[in-house]
Amino acid sequence: MHEDVERILFNEQQIVAGIDRVAEEVTRAYRGRDFTVVSVLKGACIFASDLIRRIPIPLELAFVSASSYGAGTQARELVLNFFPAESELAGRNLLLVDDILDTGRTLSRLVDELVQRGAAEVRTCVFLDKPARRAVDFHADFRAFEVDDLFVVGYGLDFAGRYRNLPFVGALKQECWSRSRPGTRSPPRSDGV
Repeated sequence: MHEDVERILFNEQQIVAGIDRVAEEVTRAYRGRDFTVVSVLKGACIFASDLIRRIPIPLELAFVSASSYGAGTQARELVLNFFPAESELAGRNLLLVDDILDTGRTLSRLVDELVQRGAAEVRTCVFLDKPARRAVDFHADFRAFEVDDLFVVGYGLDFAGRYRNLPFVGALKQECWSRSRPGTRSPPRSDGV
């Protein structure tokens, strides 16, 4: 897998420092308030687990699943696979945690859905923010890193289900992702529709 990475963007030490910073920001924002961290599966599970272990105040943990890719690189319609139980949402302050904010469509849709299902407040926290790809006006409340318009893998981020277990974030070589899109020269989108 390492040979498929063109270059490392964030190494393990940088990732730890970024998560420590975000954990401090989240702790300040939620100190004295009940809240639930809602991790978006599958990509955010590594970031969310490292993040919550650095937040020294009470919290609850829930999961939501949304998908838009399958094994390809082109986004399709967003599918909401499951949500937390109503008792985990109703009247709660939620921190929705995702691996990457790209077009903004996935997080925007999830926030709307969580509010419709009764959440009192929904804030967002992302591991990576890729503003060059934004298709809707959406900004995360907390973010660990900003990244250029590259196809990134590692630390939970995948391509066709692979590379999530890399301990760093790297730019995937073009020949790795262009195999699924013959004749293309621009990187595929890495966020939902």
